[in-house]
Amino acid sequence: MIKKILVALDRSEIGQQVFEQALALAKLTQANLMLLHVLSPEAEGSPYVPMFSNFDYYPGLNSQSFELYQKQWDTFKNEGIQMLQFFCAQANTVGVTTEFTQNLGHPGRIICDLARSWGADLIVMGRRGRSGLTELFLGSVSNYVLHHAPCSVHIVHLPITKADQVVKAATNAVSAN
Repeated sequence: MIKKILVALDRSEIGQQVFEQALALAKLTQANLMLLHVLSPEAEGSPYVPMFSNFDYYPGLNSQSFELYQKQWDTFKNEGIQMLQFFCAQANTVGVTTEFTQNLGHPGRIICDLARSWGADLIVMGRRGRSGLTELFLGSVSNYVLHHAPCSVHIVHLPITKADQVVKAATNAVSAN
């Protein structure tokens, strides 16, 4: 019986579909939703400036650079909260009990830890579609969660369009020659 669904959201193009599928499941099973956004330097749109403990040691970093970084990071955090509030309001409007949280850290670990501590019965999340060397070097959050989650995991994939199929067929034809 599914009573608690953890929904891992980011601002990628698949986020809306992840939410819609989780909401449909919650309505069907009368489950509660926990919406999660993880603040991570790897996330789309995240400002990246390496954090150093001693700015004087690094000549390129000064207080202006840090202030700019802080402003970008605050904007990034606020956009995440706004996204969560928007989805939470949609779910509450259709009668699904929903709460949200935004945490800082490695997305895979945060998702699994929250699923464990909140007692989730199901995790719903998207997949960016990384494979090969990209996945090897950058990792895959969905792959991590599949292997470490304390409950079932539902992965939402981007639909393959006709244009994607044509490009893939052309790439395969070229590599075969």
